[in-house]
Amino acid sequence: MNKSTFSISQMDCPSEETMIRMKLQNVEGIAGLSFDLEKRVLDVSHEGDVKEISAALEELNLGSKFIQTTEIEKFEKSEDGVQKKLLWTILIINFSFFLIEMIFGWLAGSMGLVADSLDMLADSLVYALSLIAVGSSITRQKQVAGIAGVFQLLLAICGFYEVVRRFLNVDERPDYQWMIIISILALIANAWCLYLLQKSKSQQAHMKASMIFTSNDILINAGVILAGLMVLWLDSSLPDLIIGAFVFVLVSLGAWRILKLAK
Repeated sequence: MNKSTFSISQMDCPSEETMIRMKLQNVEGIAGLSFDLEKRVLDVSHEGDVKEISAALEELNLGSKFIQTTEIEKFEKSEDGVQKKLLWTILIINFSFFLIEMIFGWLAGSMGLVADSLDMLADSLVYALSLIAVGSSITRQKQVAGIAGVFQLLLAICGFYEVVRRFLNVDERPDYQWMIIISILALIANAWCLYLLQKSKSQQAHMKASMIFTSNDILINAGVILAGLMVLWLDSSLPDLIIGAFVFVLVSLGAWRILKLAK
């Protein structure tokens, strides 16, 4: 058994990890993958030559660079069942708050809440794609990724349109109270997800990536809360529109990454 190490300069979140997993799933001889997103390093445990693996990674255009190949005795598999159960729990929490924030975002007239709901949806899609990838054909995986990416991108475009419309009609004010209340609940939900991830004490790179992902969500929740306070203080919709536009950019980038999986 061999272990080949690759430096991947543009691998910094679960979207790239999912992309790589799907790309390498149909490469024969691979026993397992180990990701270190912080160092942007991938270890591939495999039989045979490394050339096919290198070629597949280069096709993703993520700045892949082969470092070295060493011999190992065997590849130790992780407790996938426990991790899948945990990821399902986090997926359900994220998707539930996507629905909650979307509904109350429109009722409160807050683009910040609507944008944050789409960020929750983006997280849900990434977790769902990782779970769907297990046991599915490559064609099926690409179809699901394509549908998810297009759907998310269309929602982000609609969100940008609404931000521009409300910017031109500055008399509309969001309900800052609902902005703050729902964002606090979303922050608590994300904090609970982060607690569950940390409680698992998993050293698996993709679980660490999920922790980073969730930590970023908490910062976005705090940003929407701050925007709600600024709406109250300034009596203006601009803070809500600014945070909304910022999060819509993040959602669009996430959609683009997902769409890459469909290629």
